[in-house]
Amino acid sequence: MNLKRELSYFDLTNIVIGSIVGSDIYIASAITAGLIGPFSIIVWLAAGIIAILMALVFAYSSYYVPKVGGSFAFVSKAFDDFYGFLAGWSMWIAEVLSLPVFAITFTNYLQYFIHLDFLQEVLVKGLFLFGLTFVNILGVKASGKLNDVLTLLKLSPLFLLIIVGLMYFVNEPNTFLSNYSPFTPLGIGNFGTALVLIFWAYAGFELGTLPASEVKDPKRTIPKAIITGILFVTLFYLATNFVVYGTINWTQLTKTSAPLILVGTALLGSLGAVIMSSGAMLSVSGSDESGILGTARLSYAMSIDGLFPKIFAKIHPKYGTPYMSLIIQGMIAFVVSIFSGITGLISFSVFNLAFSFLLTCFSLIILTKNKEKGLPGQNVIPWIGIVVCLYLIYSTSTLDKIMGSVLISLGIPIYIFFSPKADINHLKRLFISEESIFSRRLERKEKFLANFVIWINELYRKLRLLFGRP
Repeated sequence: MNLKRELSYFDLTNIVIGSIVGSDIYIASAITAGLIGPFSIIVWLAAGIIAILMALVFAYSSYYVPKVGGSFAFVSKAFDDFYGFLAGWSMWIAEVLSLPVFAITFTNYLQYFIHLDFLQEVLVKGLFLFGLTFVNILGVKASGKLNDVLTLLKLSPLFLLIIVGLMYFVNEPNTFLSNYSPFTPLGIGNFGTALVLIFWAYAGFELGTLPASEVKDPKRTIPKAIITGILFVTLFYLATNFVVYGTINWTQLTKTSAPLILVGTALLGSLGAVIMSSGAMLSVSGSDESGILGTARLSYAMSIDGLFPKIFAKIHPKYGTPYMSLIIQGMIAFVVSIFSGITGLISFSVFNLAFSFLLTCFSLIILTKNKEKGLPGQNVIPWIGIVVCLYLIYSTSTLDKIMGSVLISLGIPIYIFFSPKADINHLKRLFISEESIFSRRLERKEKFLANFVIWINELYRKLRLLFGRP
């Protein structure tokens, strides 16, 4: 059974925006204020530029490979299934481990209205995650329309905050700007750490490429939706944080886990706190709904290619959705939400995302080879992206590097166990004569070391062309 093509450009753009704008905007401002002070606004700008760059990599890749699976599909097409699996596996880890962040943040903001004990928190997290999972099982059209509504609703309180905050800036410019002085009270030594945490606030655009088999006219729709979404979010984040750091002194921001409640209270009193708390819950609901939708399509894509357990490829007979992928990732996210903290999950998620993005940048270099469609900057952007990804990986904690490397490496036995089963029948058919085996060797790229040598040769050739040497 095939997935149904029911997502429009508007739906997919909202999925991109909904995947990006979530709990991050409601928590990251306070975390980074304690790392780098008001200079955080510059880090938000830098992270936005990086996100736009990476979004272009994904948009261009989706133009050449408009298939379900995102980075897994791109890297598999450029190299082979082994490297595609590593890209998809690392992204799947990152996306699944980011889902609990939204459940935790939703529960934290709900406590503004209702005090919850530990067992009640667990219940709320379960209802939150499995409720959105159930909506996704009902169908991509239903979940896409729900995401449209949630995206519009969750942006409204933040738009109000921006408008009222800018009015405050116009009326009290000296008071507003005084909160930006000193601009770097803590120095900029924590720039890399702050960038990792803030970049996660922009992550999510990659999910727009995952449900490609459910998108109308994916070759045109996916790139347009990704670029539109990331540009909108970048401007939106910069405006929001300009108001946040101008309204509340950075020293006060470091003492709270709900910075926008402080801002809402300062601008609109208790009504502002209620609006911001409600907006936070709507925001994380929309972002997690988008994340659930996109992440399930990634594991589905890897499963139908024989690189993941077959259970992830099961399609609901009535609703046409990968329901087992949705249920499994919901269970994992629920368990992690009970035992993990927000900051650690974010940093670890960025390590895995950066690794997946790194492979995607390399794949775009190969995908653009001998293509008649020359997209603007397609020969330069992936090289800049490679440098950015390496810097993000470098800026994560030592523990993230160790645990991330171990977890990514643990995917190799999974690949070895599952991938041969997808090829057994094909190998048997080809094992009829020496001629057919020889032909197969010529037509298919070798995996592991042989393919790695081919890959290095291609990159070397690209570098020579880039610097004008034939």
